[in-house]
Amino acid sequence: MTDFLLELRSEEIPARMQAGARADLEKLFRKELAAAGVQAGAITVWSTPRRLALIARDLPQATQPVQEETKGPALGAPAQAMDGFLRKVGLTQDQLEVRDLKGKQTYFAVIEKPGRAVADVLAEAIPAIVRAFPWPKSMRWGTASISTESPRWVRPLSGIVAIFGEDLVACEAGGVQSGYATLGHRFHHAGEITIGGAHDYADKLRACHVIVDHEERQAIVRDGARAAAEAAGLTLVEDEGLVVENAGLTEWPVPLLGRFDEAFLEVPPEVIQLTARVNQKYFVCEADGKLANAFVCTANIEASDGGEAIVAGNRKVLAARLSDARFFWETDRKTTLADQAKKLERITFHEKLGTVADKVARVAKLAEWLASEGIVPNCDPALARQAAELCKADLVTEMVGEFPELQGLMGGYYARAEGLPDAVADAIRDHYKPVGQSDEVPTAPVTVAVSLADKLDTLIRFFDIGHLPSGSKDPFALRRAALGVLSTLQMNGIRMPLNLLSVGAEVPAGTFASGLYGRGISAALPELLDFFADRLKVQQREAGVRHDLIDAVFALGGEDDLVRLLARVHALQAFIGTEDGKNLLAGYKRAANILKKEDWRGVQGEISQTGEEDPLAMVDDPDLAPVIAAKMAERQALSYTPEPAEQSLMDALATAAPKAEQAVGAEDFAGAMAALASLRAPIDAFFDDVTVNDADPAKRQARLGLLDQFRAAVQNVADFSRIEG
Repeated sequence: MTDFLLELRSEEIPARMQAGARADLEKLFRKELAAAGVQAGAITVWSTPRRLALIARDLPQATQPVQEETKGPALGAPAQAMDGFLRKVGLTQDQLEVRDLKGKQTYFAVIEKPGRAVADVLAEAIPAIVRAFPWPKSMRWGTASISTESPRWVRPLSGIVAIFGEDLVACEAGGVQSGYATLGHRFHHAGEITIGGAHDYADKLRACHVIVDHEERQAIVRDGARAAAEAAGLTLVEDEGLVVENAGLTEWPVPLLGRFDEAFLEVPPEVIQLTARVNQKYFVCEADGKLANAFVCTANIEASDGGEAIVAGNRKVLAARLSDARFFWETDRKTTLADQAKKLERITFHEKLGTVADKVARVAKLAEWLASEGIVPNCDPALARQAAELCKADLVTEMVGEFPELQGLMGGYYARAEGLPDAVADAIRDHYKPVGQSDEVPTAPVTVAVSLADKLDTLIRFFDIGHLPSGSKDPFALRRAALGVLSTLQMNGIRMPLNLLSVGAEVPAGTFASGLYGRGISAALPELLDFFADRLKVQQREAGVRHDLIDAVFALGGEDDLVRLLARVHALQAFIGTEDGKNLLAGYKRAANILKKEDWRGVQGEISQTGEEDPLAMVDDPDLAPVIAAKMAERQALSYTPEPAEQSLMDALATAAPKAEQAVGAEDFAGAMAALASLRAPIDAFFDDVTVNDADPAKRQARLGLLDQFRAAVQNVADFSRIEG
């Protein structure tokens, strides 16, 4: 068994593409070998800014010989069919075998394919990998680039090392011939390095200041940055994304700590951190929990002066960036958020929904309504309106124009700087939250009102104009908005039946918006409620709630209070996990199957079948209702003495059914499940001791009716027919 080394060297590979490139290289390599009948064992893939490297362990020297069989025509087939088959397999008729196939004598072509040298397989695989490599962005180069058939790579391909054991795999890809030579560090090592094989590749590169293992470089960046901060008495702000990026930018990483002017700390810390991170790829540091005037950069060389010149240069670049940030900060504060908000009239939110200013007006109205109606408890309607009116104002500031990631956050800073109430500033800062499953969910009343209003307005308006998510397409992030609403309602225990949205979102006649909503809010609402139901199912599945239990509660219909609905789902899951729950479910399914098999339609259905239909049955006069009820009760009275197990079930239902119904009405879903649990033993005994389909029609009808009562009592809590198991 032999090891194989492949290195594909080029100009700088963007750090963001390296992880995908490593995965693609292994995938393509395995695919090419598998097509040749070679199963690759352990494969290691490394990357640096200038190379992709793959080492495959324990490859055979040659592939196994194989025998391929191809079925041909039957004996006596037309000559044209035989000629076509012979051309296909490249044999003569006397080289074919004749076999019995389902009673027919049939020709078969049997071709023996000898094993191939794996080195030859690799020589064909390397060019195929280069041609098929799926870089997110690639380029052509040189004189050949005038042709669309010329090779493509992320940057011009400059070298290929391909060694099987200690033998060169001779091949050509992208106009580059394979060889034993590669290059070391751009600055620390001039000239070529001769590689002996997979066994010495990493060590020879290390000797020339190239750490080819990306994970080792990441560890150096991570640990070195932390150590540099600690040596200065500081704490590094951990950032794994920066670790990976810096490792992808360097072949010999050297973390270095530098300082910037302390006066820049008057700028919000998030701005400094974002400036350092996005523009310069620097880590920042803290002292006593606050941002310090220090940064950690990652050099790509071992500097003779210990990195002083490198730090000085990076300090100057960062100072220029921070000067811009400070200018934005100072300029933006010269204009109030209220004045900034007026500029939103010039920004289109959506061609059918008006400007951002129009959206802000709708959000302000809805936030005030949520507060004034008490839907968001302890929320001052005036503060909710004020916060909503200003929540998008920072979109037109210089700072957010430079760093869109800071929207909301900067609005909070500007609001606090001009002396607005803390509740308003916090709501402006946090009203976009939550933006993902792991994001913080707001709990401050004013923030909750504005956050809900913003997301609900987006959902209501886009549903109103028919812009719904489809498949994987969700250009307006409506799924995320719905999950944000659900998380906020659940976290804060807000009892807001979603059908109330048609009231809160009512569009006043004569306004800009009223002319745009052709279908009307009420028409869009059913679709929106279904959309919330689907999102809730997704959310709860990810939280570990069984999908069939969610369906069992949703199937009851008429439930749009999410807090109450989830309480019922969670109680059902706890109940179904018990022995009583499992057995009751089994009893329910048995009862439902019997009723389905017997085509049971209830007492009135049975009367109809016997030709004894009551002429009053179709009368809808409310004054006759008691008369009809008494007559039906008389017909349901037993004409025989029930068996003990039958009477026990009747008694248990008489107690459990109303008890479960009352518990559901009181939102005591655990109590409702406990009431159902009391039916477990009686229904088991009923099935063990009582014959449902008795020869006596009266007994059969009464017992089917009893099972129907049992089914109805259970389904008052949840639709057990939707539950698996």
